[in-house]
Amino acid sequence: MCQATYNLHPEIEPFNKNWLKAGDFHKIYYEECGNQNGSPVIFLHGGPGSGCNPAQRRFFDPKHYRIILLDQRGCGRSTPQGEVRENTTSDLVADIEALREHLSIAKWHVFGGSWGSTLALAYAIKHAKRVISLTLRGIFLSRPSELHWFLGDVKHFYPEVWQTLLDYLPENERNNVLIAYEKRIFSEDAQINQPAAVRWNAYESAIMRLQPQDNKAVETTKPAAETLTSNATEVARARVQIHYIQHHCFIDGEAILKDAAKLAHIPTIIVQGRYDMVCPPATAWLLARSMPHAEYIMVPDAGHSAMEPGITSALVSATEKFKAL
Repeated sequence: MCQATYNLHPEIEPFNKNWLKAGDFHKIYYEECGNQNGSPVIFLHGGPGSGCNPAQRRFFDPKHYRIILLDQRGCGRSTPQGEVRENTTSDLVADIEALREHLSIAKWHVFGGSWGSTLALAYAIKHAKRVISLTLRGIFLSRPSELHWFLGDVKHFYPEVWQTLLDYLPENERNNVLIAYEKRIFSEDAQINQPAAVRWNAYESAIMRLQPQDNKAVETTKPAAETLTSNATEVARARVQIHYIQHHCFIDGEAILKDAAKLAHIPTIIVQGRYDMVCPPATAWLLARSMPHAEYIMVPDAGHSAMEPGITSALVSATEKFKAL
């Protein structure tokens, strides 16, 4: 029997945009779309550092779901942009729970991909009674083997992409890419931090898909002010990501694998691309073994991106299935 193919839902606009104070100086951007009285679902973006975008609203039927997206601390439209103080996984989990309480939601569906899958699991383990379902994509648990893969071992498949990352650095700094880029990206000089951040972010983008997009085309007609704003966002994203990687994302991935077994009462779907070069399938497989009740979907012709056809279809299928809950 052929499996049904699902496409993204139509584009929609938020009915509510706002900011929630978090900690001493963070303000978290959030938005609500879809059915104001619908079944609530929280979307957790990847990165760390990426922020949300309008396409991510479209994984959910807007007639059924009350769709909530937030930009995590330091990300996207949250302020201060790129701030890494008071920015840990525990802080983010607390923000998610604070937002649920702020919106007077008793329980909600939790949907997260890549780093968002890590955050979804961390939240569900701490606040299991608040979770209706889990949709997890491109599983990442920040174990040493996963970080070593992302910052080194992936060169066995993408030697030219890895070399491009190295070529930006002097030869005497190439033995520790993370420290070398951290020094530049956290510089206060925009002439130093912006080009380094653009190069750092382009590295991950280049290995996201089974069929890589052409990243050589550069937009050259943007106004100077728009370019500066775009580059500032690049710096913020890179700073948050490097901050988390330096601290193993403030989690114990092995402990999460063990604790995930306690979530057997939560309907769960795990979606993984067979050729995911950012978050290789081994972690998703281990998670599925820890959560035998979960539906484990290995998409045979996909990499990491949620916007590859097979991944998109599986994710929309999951949200359609969970409408029955």
